[in-house]
Amino acid sequence: MAATDSLIQKIGKAVKEVAKSRSSEWWYTPHMAAASHAVAERIPLVDLVLEVRDARIPLSSEYLQLRKFLSSSRRIILLNKMDLANRSQTKEWMRFFEEHRCMAFAVNSHNRDNIKEFLTFLQARVRELKKKDDHSHAITLMLVGIPNVGKSALANSLHQVGRIAAAEKGRLKHSVVSPQPGETKSIGSLKIASHPNIYVLDTPGVLHPNVADDEVCSKLALTGAIKDTLVGEIELARYFLSILSLSDEYRKWEKLSLTNEGISGLDKKQYPTDHTQDFMVNNVRQTLYNAISSFTGCIENTENLARLVDEEFEFLLKIFHLPLKSEAFNNYCRFCT
Repeated sequence: MAATDSLIQKIGKAVKEVAKSRSSEWWYTPHMAAASHAVAERIPLVDLVLEVRDARIPLSSEYLQLRKFLSSSRRIILLNKMDLANRSQTKEWMRFFEEHRCMAFAVNSHNRDNIKEFLTFLQARVRELKKKDDHSHAITLMLVGIPNVGKSALANSLHQVGRIAAAEKGRLKHSVVSPQPGETKSIGSLKIASHPNIYVLDTPGVLHPNVADDEVCSKLALTGAIKDTLVGEIELARYFLSILSLSDEYRKWEKLSLTNEGISGLDKKQYPTDHTQDFMVNNVRQTLYNAISSFTGCIENTENLARLVDEEFEFLLKIFHLPLKSEAFNNYCRFCT
């Protein structure tokens, strides 16, 4: 959208400037290049490839290297982090992939019931493979994807749920899970089912060696595939607030009537432990809803949108008890000018 074009261009420019450096520590690093080569070597040897994407940005989070390796019949697209994405949009994306004859499944790595459902789906697919190709060996699946789409978390959940379902004893293995991209450095194997034995390979996240366009770079930075320190937390916050203000998502928070004073006096037992119902989260939502809904200017206009984001940013600083004259706010002001 035109109102966010300048932000997208600034973030994209910052990403491309660093990507130009061959000594970059995050964009197609030597370990990413080695991982890409290792993945390419193993693709012909595995039975199924599970391409993990971020459900919030299904196209921008595509693992582009996979295009030249195999047909869609041996690939399943997993839209991970579905709990963070818009449900109706995720359903539309599922239909989109189905129309393009791509097998897809939406998952939440931290939801045991969803993982059980996905594991059942995988086992059904494996039975089809064994019937078609008369496999007598163990089945091997390989998780591939860009950094920070949740491959390791998904591998761990499949391993834990699968071992419990098979009533297998023994020490559980774990892939390293981190909110920072690029933590997985090598390919690891985890058993996820028995009769037949099914193993999943967890692989490092790999970015494409060629820099994508500005909008893709911005989305990757906003969702954590690229370290936010590259473009700056303030810039990403401003970009996020612009997207939120231009969408209808904030309208879902209309029923929130909590105030700063009222939150502390509520009985916490009436809220589930899910992080989306956290008191601070609700306070932020209510504040942003009030700011957007009471804004009188046309936010389709770039200048008006910038003014609204300025107001939202000041409100958020107050919520988190940060001084307006803090270093973060000063950096923010310099970015805006």
